[in-house]
Amino acid sequence: MAAPVNGEGLWSRLRRGRLAMACLWLLAALGVTGAGAEFFAPHAPDWHNRDFLHAPPQPLRFSWADGLHVQALRPEMDAVTRRWHYRPDPDRRVAIGLFVAGEPYRLMGLIPLEHRFWGLGGGARPGDTFFLLGADAQGRDVFSRLVHGTRISLGLGLGSVAVMMAIGVFIGSVSGYCGGWIDGVVQRGIEIINSFPHLPLFLGLSAALPRDWSILKTYVAISVILTLLGWTGIARVVRGKVLSLREEEYVLAARLLGAGHGRILWQHVLPGFYGHLAMSATLSVPVIILGETALSFLGLGLRDPVASWGVMIQDCVSFETMENYPWLFAPVLLIVLTVTACNFLGEGLREAVDPQSLP
Repeated sequence: MAAPVNGEGLWSRLRRGRLAMACLWLLAALGVTGAGAEFFAPHAPDWHNRDFLHAPPQPLRFSWADGLHVQALRPEMDAVTRRWHYRPDPDRRVAIGLFVAGEPYRLMGLIPLEHRFWGLGGGARPGDTFFLLGADAQGRDVFSRLVHGTRISLGLGLGSVAVMMAIGVFIGSVSGYCGGWIDGVVQRGIEIINSFPHLPLFLGLSAALPRDWSILKTYVAISVILTLLGWTGIARVVRGKVLSLREEEYVLAARLLGAGHGRILWQHVLPGFYGHLAMSATLSVPVIILGETALSFLGLGLRDPVASWGVMIQDCVSFETMENYPWLFAPVLLIVLTVTACNFLGEGLREAVDPQSLP
């Protein structure tokens, strides 16, 4: 835990920022939703209904007579363009139930369940649909794929940042504490890595991945690529903090009492800037999410039928989509919301760990 400032801990100071706390709860809600994607999504990510291609969203409604429901969709073919359109039928209501039983599944691939948070309620007839955010070109539920994509994109960001932090903290702390030729070698190595143009290197390494790899192998490979090129900034931050703290009086006292270098570094120096590490980690998550999104959008990362935010925005590349199917931009809005929340939370952590920002 970061050292208290004015008798307050990091959590107490962070709670002063309402915007940062709101973003923290939002990210926590996204994390819980992504972890329980099979439970919160009405359908599996590869479920599709070929009779409702590009079906529009069905917003939730409530009435005392019908309870929670959506209006049924009525297919109509345009006589000129020969294209199907789906219009709400105000005379037909499709009941939506909570904790409804459906096809068996395994939560996170481990726990066998058959109930979902919501879905078509009792009395549903063949042909009834529930597309909260509409359907894509293959008749797949956009909301369900968005929920499953939250696990992949957010999980990739958090997992990669965790590895980046481990590598950056270890190398940066050793470099700053030891100094001398060790520090020189490490810093020159970091400068060499940073001298490579990251975007072309991202594209080259991703394009080198075999196209026949499984989803899991591709997922791990993308994580490794993003991690290997992202730890240097964290290592530089940690090195600077260790250089400023290794000459403090409490570190000198621990050294005079016979504490070993490892004990001094990990139990006395590093705890002095845990708050800064949390801030750096928070600000690194958007970089990883945007990196995965860009690679998947360009077809060099995860690929369809995987439900990730980057894969889903491949459907948003034409003016026709923007004009006729605006609901397909839902992953773009979620990416913007998540990245903004991470940045605001990082800013809140920066203010919480900076004594000069306190009143």
